[in-house]
Formats: sequence, structure tokens, C-alpha cells
Amino acid sequence: MRREKTNYVIQSVSHALDVIEQFDGERDELGVTELSKRLKLHKNNVFRLLATLEARGYIEQNKATDNYRLGIRCLQIGQNYVSQVGLLRQARPILEQLARTSHETSLVAVLRRGVAVPLDAVESDQAVRLVSRIGEALPLYCTAIGKVYLAFSSEDELRELLPDGGIKFTDRTITDRSALLTQLKHIADKGYAVDLGEHVADASSVAAPVRDYTRNVVGSIAISAPRYRLSEERAQKEVAPLVTKAAAELSSRLGFKP
Repeated sequence: MRREKTNYVIQSVSHALDVIEQFDGERDELGVTELSKRLKLHKNNVFRLLATLEARGYIEQNKATDNYRLGIRCLQIGQNYVSQVGLLRQARPILEQLARTSHETSLVAVLRRGVAVPLDAVESDQAVRLVSRIGEALPLYCTAIGKVYLAFSSEDELRELLPDGGIKFTDRTITDRSALLTQLKHIADKGYAVDLGEHVADASSVAAPVRDYTRNVVGSIAISAPRYRLSEERAQKEVAPLVTKAAAELSSRLGFKP
């Protein structure tokens, strides 16, 4: 008969992990006494656990206060996890579901050197559909996947990413900086961006931001369709809720906590 895995738990390792998990964001630093109370362990045991974790880089001591905080190894392990699960690996099933539900093309994009770059897409099941060019550099100010980045950028980032006098791709392209800034504020309030023929005259798209455990925007997820099929009304009432839900799910898988 196979024994339950709980029967193999090493108590000292479990206690060490308990120590690490006490640093949950509410308190950046904790002392031996506080940890002893929280964990219901003798101070001497807590000190030995801290010393072991500190030696391995998972905990570090603030010499000014004598309190302890998470060490750099925790960050390195977290980054390893993120790189393993990866944006694309986590995004793929969400894109597939989004395409099935909307019957339109879904895609995920990232910011690279001042442009939006689609990394993966799932095409619509309809005869007439948009085909995303993976790896194509797209402008930020007139695409939904790009405007999502701009809407959640800092003022310093905007000065770099939103230059004056952009190219007018269609008669709907907004190039006036003041008008764009007003639009970006609305996007930040709503949580999604819409492009109704601003970059390509006959194409529409809706995008929402994807965040990771750092709370930063690390990508955007979108639905794209021919403009005649993705009107402003459909974009707002039907597609935007689907996209924002998908973006929230992907963000959650990347460790984001609202």
C-alpha cells in the first residue's frame, strides 16, 4: 500500500518554508520575536531557521534594525518559475478559448523597442478573418494592443513611447498628442482599448492589459476582426468583456494579484 505523501514531510523543511511565507507583503521585515509568536516556535528554533535560510540567500538581515526580510534567492526562484511557465505557454489555451467563444482571431502581444509585437495568435473559424502576422512591429498609438501599453505607462515612459506627429495610417488615425492622452485616460479607466480602423481601415480590435506578479503590464491580449463584423457596439458590449476576462485569467496565471 502506498503511503500518503504527507507521511514523508520533513518537519524542519516545513518550518523553514513557514518562515519564508510569513513575509507576505503586509510586513517587509520581521524580527525573531514576532516570527516566534506567529509560528508558535521557540525563539532559538526560529533563529536557527533564519540563520540557515540567510546562509542560502533566502533571507537577509537588515543590520540597522536587526529584523529579517526576504533575500535575493526568493526573487531568483520566482523569476525561474515565470520563465518556465512563460507568457506564451500560459496564453495559448486562453487564446484558443477566446477564439472559440468569439469566433474571431485572438492574439497576445508584447512591447519591444517601442512597438507592439504579436507573439502568438489563434485564427477565427470564419471564412473571412484577420490573420495576425506574428513578429510584425506595430505602432502603439493606433492599435489596441499598443494603446493598452500607453494607457498604463508612466509620464516618463509616455514621453519616450508617444512622440508628436505620428503617421496617419487611415482617416481614423489619431495623431494629435492631446487627443491621444485624453483617449489613454479613458482606456485606463475602462481597462481595455479599442481600435476601429485606426491602423488598418477595414480591421477592428479590442485589447486588455496582461500583468504579472510584479503588477507591471507585460503583454496585451486581443480579439481582432474585420471592421464590418466588429462594430463599436459589439466591441463594447460583447468583445470587451471577453477580452478583459481573458486578460485577467492570464494575469492570474502569471502571479498577478489585484
